[in-house]
Amino acid sequence: MMMMNKKALCLLAPGLMVLAGASTFAEEAPPTAYDKIWNSVKFVDNDNAKVLKSLAFTGRLQGDAVSFHSEDNNYDDFDWRRFRMGFKARLFDNFILHAEMDGDMNDVENDSWDDFYGRLTDAYVGWNPSKAAKVKIGKQSAGFTLDGATSSKKLLVPERSIVAENLWFTTEYFTGAGLSGKTGDWSYKAGGYSSSGENEFGHFESGYFALLSAGHKIGEKGSLRLDYVYNDPDYDSSYKVGTKKLRHVASLVYKQMVSEKLGIWSGVSGGIGLRGQSDLLGVEIMPFYNFTDSLQLVFQYAGVASLDGNADIKMARYANKNAGNTVEDSQNLLLGFNWYIYGHKLKWQNAIEYNYGKNLAGTGDDYNGYGATSALRISW
Repeated sequence: MMMMNKKALCLLAPGLMVLAGASTFAEEAPPTAYDKIWNSVKFVDNDNAKVLKSLAFTGRLQGDAVSFHSEDNNYDDFDWRRFRMGFKARLFDNFILHAEMDGDMNDVENDSWDDFYGRLTDAYVGWNPSKAAKVKIGKQSAGFTLDGATSSKKLLVPERSIVAENLWFTTEYFTGAGLSGKTGDWSYKAGGYSSSGENEFGHFESGYFALLSAGHKIGEKGSLRLDYVYNDPDYDSSYKVGTKKLRHVASLVYKQMVSEKLGIWSGVSGGIGLRGQSDLLGVEIMPFYNFTDSLQLVFQYAGVASLDGNADIKMARYANKNAGNTVEDSQNLLLGFNWYIYGHKLKWQNAIEYNYGKNLAGTGDDYNGYGATSALRISW
């Protein structure tokens, strides 16, 4: 069973408060109290200023208490999944400066600060003259696929799906330039980035990739988007490559609110492998139901298959840690429950899932396992 240490209890605390009575919690800490807490990190907020119009602390703290089991192995742990901090400033009318760093809270728990600093994540200059054209230059998130284009702050389940794990570039932050915007019912994004996986700014000696994306609004509450990536990494370079071994990736993403409470997100993605990586096909579908503005039920199916029969697919994050190797075909079923205490800025996410992996590398056995995750998400 899951280890119930102090850190795990911190994640379960919101649930205990629910059992004690949500109305009591609301009376003790009304939404205006959260507003005051989150607004307290806005150091400057003055639209009338000539130069510095806003300056705020940014970051996120995410922790997971997990328990994953299969016939042969068990994995129970608490993991500080992400800790990031930085600032975001708006200068003049249209310029943005954003910088954040990744820290490893797991090392701090072990009284080790030597490896606390991980990397720069966002570190860019932005220019936003209008909604139709927004420019970013520097290190930034390169999002594509359903989950890959969704910030970890706003995921509906604790972790990105196996489709993103295998077809998206999980390094996420790359050095380059991007242009995005919206006009009418259309949206677009185009960018060119270094394939480098360096902790600070990337080097184009390690190759590059190009990202193109176009989306169209469907009705009042729906959208369809097509993403395409061309990747040309240089593995002979002395610099680390941070992209997947995929030459081409294409992804079709559909989002729709079917009714006021029922919604569905889905995606189909495919990739053409290089340097021995098999061609991949991934499918995911995620219906969800909002009981209230605060309580949400989520179901997710995701599957990724090797079209060449190679066992080079990663399973879900913690199932992969439990199994210890890659598979030829991976499928996940997940049922989740979210409590949005202060929207996506403070939420408690819980999920149970079934994980299947065909032909585990090194053994040829199939993986069948179950897991549970209780996750706390805080962001600014």
